[in-house]
Parts: sequence; C-alpha cells; structure tokens
Amino acid sequence: MSGFKVPNFADRQQAARAAKKSILEKFRAQPAADDPAVLKRRAEREALAAARAEAKAKRDAAKAEQKAREAERTRLAAEQLEQEKAEQAARELALEAERKAARDARYAARKARQKR
Repeated sequence: MSGFKVPNFADRQQAARAAKKSILEKFRAQPAADDPAVLKRRAEREALAAARAEAKAKRDAAKAEQKAREAERTRLAAEQLEQEKAEQAARELALEAERKAARDARYAARKARQKR
C-alpha cells in the first residue's frame, strides 16, 4: 500500500500554473460581446426585465386604486358616523324638550290645582 505523496513546492507551482491557464482558456472560450448568441440572450433578458417592470407598474397601479377605494370607504364611513352622531344629538335634544314640556305641563297643572 502506497502512502500519500506530499506535493513539494514545484508541484504546487505547476498546479497553480495549470489552474491559471485553465481559467484563462475558459475566459477566452466565452463568446465576444457582439456575438449573435450573446446579443440574443441580452435581448431576451431585456424583454423579460421590461415585462417584469410592466407587471410591477400594473400591480402598483392596482394597489394605488385599492388604497383610493379604501380611503373613500373610510371617508364615507366617517361621514355616516358623524351624521348618525348628529341625528342622535338631535333626537336627544328633542326628547329633552319633550320631557321639559311634560314637566312644565305637570307643574302648571299642579299650580292650577293649588290655586283653586
């Protein structure tokens, strides 16, 4: 059974050179920026980005419309609540006036009975 061979400095340098060469070859193998395939992919990405931006704009518009509808509903509810409070206050005032009129009538009747 053979043991593990510890790489020496020269072996490590050779491995580093080979790795650098491999990376350089990989980089050189990439197509140029004006290659039709690269241009096609770029156009596809731009089309997707434009579609995403349009969809986002539509979503944002829908959200803004929904918020406007909610604000209108809230405003209408507040107006209705205010109107109900005003009507309740008017009913209370009318009821209080009726009570006062009834009390005054009773008082006047009692005074009339006492004067007889």
